[in-house]
Amino acid sequence: MTALVAPPAAPLTSLPAAVTGRRGENGQVSPAPRSLVLDLFGDYLRYTGQEVRLGHMTELLGAFDVAPATVRMTLSRLRREDWFTTRRVGRETVYRLSDEMLSLLEQGRRRIFAPPPGSWDRTWTMLIYGLAESERSGRDELRRTLAWHGFGQMATSTWLAPGDRRAEIEAATAELLDGDLVERTDVFTCAARDTEHDRALAARCWDLPALAAEYQEFVDANAALAAHPEKLEGTAALVARTELISTYRHFPFKDPRLPPDLCPDGWPGQRAWELFTQTHAALGPAARAHVASVLQTDVPEPPAVA
Repeated sequence: MTALVAPPAAPLTSLPAAVTGRRGENGQVSPAPRSLVLDLFGDYLRYTGQEVRLGHMTELLGAFDVAPATVRMTLSRLRREDWFTTRRVGRETVYRLSDEMLSLLEQGRRRIFAPPPGSWDRTWTMLIYGLAESERSGRDELRRTLAWHGFGQMATSTWLAPGDRRAEIEAATAELLDGDLVERTDVFTCAARDTEHDRALAARCWDLPALAAEYQEFVDANAALAAHPEKLEGTAALVARTELISTYRHFPFKDPRLPPDLCPDGWPGQRAWELFTQTHAALGPAARAHVASVLQTDVPEPPAVA
């Protein structure tokens, strides 16, 4: 559930870091209640007024076997963390998504659904920093930000990303260490000797075999669903669609989105993206119809991600 602003505390797998779930025997993720709330707002509720009644959220989460008491506790905690504001309608509480979370949801959606990159000009962006051991907190924050923006660690203080990313990473790191980081980093573009050297650099900076194995596991686990998504209706479509995005969502935040020239032969990332986007779209009408039946209002289809 885009080049995002620097992560709040750690690299995000969809947005706030505490929305992870449990992986089941079939490779699908069983989303945690926090994750489910995020998914329901990300795919449906943000397009119906950015808010939801407690009773409606309780009914929607019931499809995932989340108990009413857990729903109330989860929403209350998220409100304290400024995900929501609340108001009363009669005896019922209405939860409205905060503008900050709405912005993060949109940025996350663009990143998750964006197609894999195409060709590139063999330009790399390199960042070298100088931070003392005593500045571990600032160094860790910088590293999280670099990884979030698709940089890989080439050496202890040297990070690399394909393409000219200078403006992006300079903007993302400008406020770190109270703005002091600018004078302690060097950011520039460079080029390797040839394509073979480019691929060697990519293999050095990222664990591509491990990521490829995860992509292939996702493809294998969802092949049956992708073959016949039209067979699911109502709550079954909503649950399947939510589990699909919960399983896929971590990839765009782990994958440096390398150009095809840098990927190992047989790279399954493109297949995984196609399976995800096509199956997610195919399940959309039935899932939206179920949500609409609970809310008693139309749930529009989100605009396409360019």
